[in-house]
Amino acid sequence: MRIIEQSIVAKKPQAEAEDGIVATDDFVAVIDGSTSKTATRIMPGVTNGRLCMQLISQYIRHADSGLTCKGFCDGVTASVRSHYDESLLSRLECHPEERMTASCIVYSRHRHEVWMIGDCQCMVDGTAYENPKPDEAAIAGKRAAIAQGMLDNGVATVDGLRGNDLARQAIIGELIESMGNQNKTYAVVDGFSIPASKVRIIRIPRTAREIVLASDGYPHLKPTLDASEEALEKQLAADPLNIRLFKATKGWVAGNNSFDDRTYIRFNP
Repeated sequence: MRIIEQSIVAKKPQAEAEDGIVATDDFVAVIDGSTSKTATRIMPGVTNGRLCMQLISQYIRHADSGLTCKGFCDGVTASVRSHYDESLLSRLECHPEERMTASCIVYSRHRHEVWMIGDCQCMVDGTAYENPKPDEAAIAGKRAAIAQGMLDNGVATVDGLRGNDLARQAIIGELIESMGNQNKTYAVVDGFSIPASKVRIIRIPRTAREIVLASDGYPHLKPTLDASEEALEKQLAADPLNIRLFKATKGWVAGNNSFDDRTYIRFNP
């Protein structure tokens, strides 16, 4: 495998990203740690999303080259679970929103497969693949409608909502409620069993020339990093709240680099 280009950009200046990249002789992966929706922290001083990303990265670096997708899911789940205090497990079973959680997308050189666990995306020789959460579009649409209503009625301005996203605050409860479905109606890595039926597997032809793996911080994934960055820049300029053609559960906060961490890697398999 040959890495062509890669990039990680945190959404906040001078802040550590919750995204990560791993590239070994056998695997290439992008990990997207989930933004915490509650004040619960599994480890003091580090966000749950970043901690989960770090644990997944560590697991991949030492993973057996011949690992199957199921073997990966079982192994990474056990690795993350081992970092929970035993006394927390019964509560976390009932409160998924308090778990450390991440999505990840992994290319296995040995298996010639891409494994999509959670909300992530890839491109194989220009063909795009996504794996969105089932409730995300509806919740994003509700936030967009609330924000647009505020703008239309003169209750808020774009700049005002970029500083204090009242529309996002209105949907936080639904976002937390939807997390009750993680590893039920959709897959994530959170230390609890990953349902195989919710993991998307892309089989890569041996003739494939280029693969792109990316987090969902790129709303319009392109075959190159520059093109993906340009598309993001246009999106942020045209619709910083992410409420029109591209609807998201959060907008571009004033002073931040973007609305989310973003990670991109392009390579020859």
